Amino acid sequence: MDWTASLQGLVGGVLIGLSAVWLMGSLGRIAGISGIVGTLITQRPKGDSAWRLAFLAGLVSGPLVVMALGGGLGNVADAPGAVIGEPAGGIPLMLLAGLLVGLGTGIGSGCTSGHGVCGLARLAPRSMAATAMFLVAAIVTVYVVRHVLGGSA
Repeated sequence: MDWTASLQGLVGGVLIGLSAVWLMGSLGRIAGISGIVGTLITQRPKGDSAWRLAFLAGLVSGPLVVMALGGGLGNVADAPGAVIGEPAGGIPLMLLAGLLVGLGTGIGSGCTSGHGVCGLARLAPRSMAATAMFLVAAIVTVYVVRHVLGGSA
């Protein structure tokens, strides 16, 4: 067992949890990425944009800081020196998958960060149902791609 990867996952999970608690405690807001981005894009809230932009900047800058400090991003690229590898199914499939995820977050009124991290922590029944559906959809997707279509997802 690779303890380094396990410890990195544990530290990452703790940091995600702490950021969610900090956002809820300081601003009374749920750390749901789809809601933060969606509201910023569609509603352009006046006086409410600064924390949203700061939150998103933190999401993007975190991996950049790790790379700048000499840490790697894990096994995400095949080529030496590459940051992110080619999508396994190609760019069109990746774009379709992103579109479907965006559609799903709209239908589900949130994403895994809002429902799975924040909602489950608050014991919200709606979030429990949404997170269960996320997991079922992921399991079915992997099964279909690997065993029906013969891919390597």
